[in-house]
Amino acid sequence: MSKIYTKPDALRDVKTHYCAGCGHGIVHKLISQIIDELGIREETLLVAPVGCSVLAYNYIDVDGLEAAHGRAPAVSTGLKRVHKDKVVICYQGDGDLLAIGTAETIHAANRGEHITVIFINNAIYGMTGGQMAPTTLEGQVTKTSPFGRKADDVGYPIRACELLDTLVAPVYIERTAVYDVKHINQTKAAIKKALTYQKEGKGYSFVEVLSMCPTNWGADPVKAAEWVKTAMEPYYPVKLFRDIPAGIVPDTAAPETTSAAQRKA
Repeated sequence: MSKIYTKPDALRDVKTHYCAGCGHGIVHKLISQIIDELGIREETLLVAPVGCSVLAYNYIDVDGLEAAHGRAPAVSTGLKRVHKDKVVICYQGDGDLLAIGTAETIHAANRGEHITVIFINNAIYGMTGGQMAPTTLEGQVTKTSPFGRKADDVGYPIRACELLDTLVAPVYIERTAVYDVKHINQTKAAIKKALTYQKEGKGYSFVEVLSMCPTNWGADPVKAAEWVKTAMEPYYPVKLFRDIPAGIVPDTAAPETTSAAQRKA
């Protein structure tokens, strides 16, 4: 009998610590599959900061470097500028990428650093116990918003892809999800494209993944997956924002700006 499915070589054969229904493990598997398919295991560098994302080192079997909270884009920038022949994956969560690390996120993208950022958006702080995150939805109950997030008090949830899509330098921006098989396959395709573009020297790429956090949402895995679809996706639409190498440019860019970005790509 022939095997039709096996564990990726780049994924460590260890027991997962993630909660049942968490999306991180799904994305780890996808990244590992892509690393194997592209044959880049020996040239991949993984950077992850504080949060659930930091535990990626336990599962993805490549060289890596831990960054201080919020500083993964800065550390990834340094690694890529020194090791131009490497493929640098910057793996971050929402608190890290859009709270303490907002400046690093924006400026690395604005400089067009040749890195790939994979952003896991589960609308909450997972590792520290379920506090409100920059991506927490209006009305969403968390440990620090027990009556629901109120925009007139703490502001609106931040849309990372839309924010970065106002910049000139990024060459690829896409938002995906992992709440069902169809979207998991789309997420794999997006991450693979982003890493391929980096390997080809195309520029900065950003993939946002809508993910589940059943424990901190107080939901079972099935209901958590449904919540991503019914609550998160309407506010964070799953879509391709730009793919400059493929000729898809941002609607908000002026013609001369778009041309500059295409020349850079």
